[in-house]
Amino acid sequence: MVVCGDDGLAHRLATELRGVYREQVVLVVPPSRRTPPQPMAGRARAASAALFGRMVTAVNRGTGDADDTLVPDERVMEAAEPTEAVLADAGVDRAAALALVYDDDETNIRAALTARRLNPRLRLVLRLYNRRLGQHIEELLDQAAELAADATAGHRDGHGGHGGHGGHGGHGADIATTVLSDADTTAPALVATALVGTSKVVDAEGLLLRAVERRPPRPGEVADPGLCTLALLSATSNDPAGAEGSEDSGDGPRLLPDAEAVAAATGRGAVVLEQVSYSGPPLPARRAGVMPFASLFSARLRWSLAGLVAAVVALAVALIVVTDDHPLHAIYITLLDLFAINDPAVDAPLGRQVLQLLSGLVGLLLLPVLLAAVLEALGTFRTASALRKPPRGLSGHVVLLGLGKIGTRVLTRLRELHIPVVCVEADPEARGMAVARRLRVPVVVGDVTQEGVLESAKIHRADALLALTSVDTTNLEAVLYARSVRPDLRAVLRLYDDDFAKAVYRTLRTAHPAALTRSRSVSHLAAPAFAGAMMGRQILGAIPVERRVLLFAAVVVDGHPQLEGRTVAEAFRPGAWRVLALDTAARGDTAGAEPPGSGLVWDLPDTYVLRAGDRVVLAATRRGLAELLGRRTRSPR
Repeated sequence: MVVCGDDGLAHRLATELRGVYREQVVLVVPPSRRTPPQPMAGRARAASAALFGRMVTAVNRGTGDADDTLVPDERVMEAAEPTEAVLADAGVDRAAALALVYDDDETNIRAALTARRLNPRLRLVLRLYNRRLGQHIEELLDQAAELAADATAGHRDGHGGHGGHGGHGGHGADIATTVLSDADTTAPALVATALVGTSKVVDAEGLLLRAVERRPPRPGEVADPGLCTLALLSATSNDPAGAEGSEDSGDGPRLLPDAEAVAAATGRGAVVLEQVSYSGPPLPARRAGVMPFASLFSARLRWSLAGLVAAVVALAVALIVVTDDHPLHAIYITLLDLFAINDPAVDAPLGRQVLQLLSGLVGLLLLPVLLAAVLEALGTFRTASALRKPPRGLSGHVVLLGLGKIGTRVLTRLRELHIPVVCVEADPEARGMAVARRLRVPVVVGDVTQEGVLESAKIHRADALLALTSVDTTNLEAVLYARSVRPDLRAVLRLYDDDFAKAVYRTLRTAHPAALTRSRSVSHLAAPAFAGAMMGRQILGAIPVERRVLLFAAVVVDGHPQLEGRTVAEAFRPGAWRVLALDTAARGDTAGAEPPGSGLVWDLPDTYVLRAGDRVVLAATRRGLAELLGRRTRSPR
């Protein structure tokens, strides 16, 4: 694996590839004397640059994983730019995958085009901020790879991929290009952290899943298995697994156990898979495109209109009494007098003349009230098309600070989960304002560091706070102030530097032990998604279990004899892999399990026969997934 970058994401990605996937990594970074680009201001960014030189040499330590082998330390190259000569020296022509995570889109695109020419079978992962351009680049590079692969297909029959990464499913899936952005990759973890306090999540076809560690059940209790039991934690009779897991006790964690092993495991904690969902109160239901009548006019204007209507009704009743006229005709005459289009009642009785004068006076009063109603309605429509204010009585919502690149993606994911959100943004022209208008999300415009801004977002009744502005000190100040208002508030703040994020987390945890606080760096959250893409598009994510790792992958059954033609129970291999769900959107016929296009089916019966066209989501160990995909495992060195 080759990783090229100029900031903390490159180092985090290399660590993820070595520590989780046990891959051999070549890291290409700018020279240590060269200061990395600094697109964001802040001391944390400067601190990251100061630590840059010390992070160049990384040591791969053994983790004691029983199903993995040690990999040589990563090779580090220093180069100002990823030129053709640099990529060739890094071994791109023999590599399985290349990640280009520079902070500049043009640098990544230029290097990707060069790398595709050097190795048409190379799996490419690009970091691009321009999503529309990224889609076109992805299609262009994939098309170039397919043409090159088709032209030389006869010379590669019967051979795997480079670096021990051949596989099933055809060359198209193995040489694919994946374009990612920091915002897309960090949004699921931030959403899950705000809801359930953990970033151990997997984004499976738009569905957020989390791994939960549960203590051993008490005698007589029946533990909730969740969607499935992923692992049994290590434990002894005197040392239960507990909240963190006992890494050195017992016989170690047991990954993907069968039902008999789960039933026989007494006194051992378990890791179960759950769906991330929101159980708080939703926003008040509103019909799309329909505005309530009460929101068009203020209370004072509504009372004025009600008073004028009552005066008109009183005049019509008085006219009926004075003239003994028919009620409908009396109302008609009153309205004519009201709008001053009736003939003067010169020869009428005195009572009729007085009522006509009063009707004209009411008509004069009605004109400014009608004008005010029109102006208020226009202003309300204009405001509704711009921004909404937090509704009265809102509680149990998420306060989101910052509608930049990452904040906008997090807002979209929160609304996809039907979670009420109130946004706070200082810049009225921020990129996320248009998204907030389209989703009809309440927005408070103002500097979060000013007094009263968080109160306007109803922070005292919120369930969680997400501080995602681009300034670390602003995020920290907002969380500290929110803590003074709500000591038990669940808070998540985005910080650039990883060490700074750890220090903030430890301090806030010590100061507020009863509250849930999480500080996350963007590079820390984005690295797993980039690493999974380098392993192939079928990798959905990884979840650590003590000192071992479980991988989640989406695999097409066709071409895998361990899956095709077998039932779900027969395809399950304890300790290696387990089928979790069936993707019904991948095929039109789902054997009656779910209607076509309905997404993932988790409650698959053990008797369901996996067919060639099925696409399944499975959990696997590293060695089990390598065996299933036909990849060679690395030998010890």
